[in-house]
Amino acid sequence: MQINLTGHHVEVTDSMRDYVNTKFEKLERFFDKINNVHVILNVEKLQQVAEATLHINNGEIHAKADADDMYTAIDALTDKLVRQLNKHKNKLNSH
Repeated sequence: MQINLTGHHVEVTDSMRDYVNTKFEKLERFFDKINNVHVILNVEKLQQVAEATLHINNGEIHAKADADDMYTAIDALTDKLVRQLNKHKNKLNSH
């Protein structure tokens, strides 16, 4: 799985990059058909925003989360993606 990480109005530090990589490796345990991921970390006024698009075999999954802290936003983002991946996996298994 390839992770593209970009920052808008925020400098992506090594610790942020490591944190994102660690979190997204956990996603692969839920769903192994993730081809690549595009993560955007953004600061809008006082909100820290993390959004990601997962390119999977049968389409794309997109989620966005915001919080006062970038790490909290990344946590919320991965939680949303886990829920969406589980829903997608259940849909695939039911066919």
